[in-house]
Amino acid sequence: MQIYLDTANLDEIRTAASWGVLSGVTTNPSLMAKEKGADFKATIQEIASLVDGPISAEATSLDADGMVREGREFATWHPNVVVKVPSTTEGLKAVSRLARDGIRCNVTLCFNAVQALMAARAGAFIISPFVGRVDDVGVDGMSLIREIVQIYRTHNISTLVLAASIRHPRHIVEAALAGADIATCPFKVLEQSMRHPLTDIGIERFLADWKAWQKGR
Repeated sequence: MQIYLDTANLDEIRTAASWGVLSGVTTNPSLMAKEKGADFKATIQEIASLVDGPISAEATSLDADGMVREGREFATWHPNVVVKVPSTTEGLKAVSRLARDGIRCNVTLCFNAVQALMAARAGAFIISPFVGRVDDVGVDGMSLIREIVQIYRTHNISTLVLAASIRHPRHIVEAALAGADIATCPFKVLEQSMRHPLTDIGIERFLADWKAWQKGR
């Protein structure tokens, strides 16, 4: 399973990219709005210089014509740009048209398997089910990932399943077990995933033993 970072913060991306684990980045209007004064196009292009993989840039239009217009512009920014559109009928129209232009789309805000099937049939490159938000309404978000993965595999659908709205490191493990192709995570979740008290204790003990040995030589 590939790991993407869900952010528009260049410092976070630069740091995570240095770990050698990033395969892509997802952004959205809310994440862009957190970066005060940042230029959308310049940010996407800078991200693409840091990570050699798909970079999702989201359209803000609600109609298909507007999404297509934005998507075609985004695609000129860098070859790795993937256009994000919502799981709506207008989004499906836009995906179908952009796919015919050879422009890859990430269909976001997916909350059921029917939306995922329709997006795939329209030509989506990625489908983004929101695990955490599904959990918030009392439904197991990972069951949605498992349903979509099973449907896609049963019908030989090539659309990639991206587990979004990841809230904690366990979500990463569960997404991998469920068969997701990608998990996109906030920076803090990636940091947390590499922390364990036993790792810290082990390092402390190794260093203490080493210092004691060095002292006794």
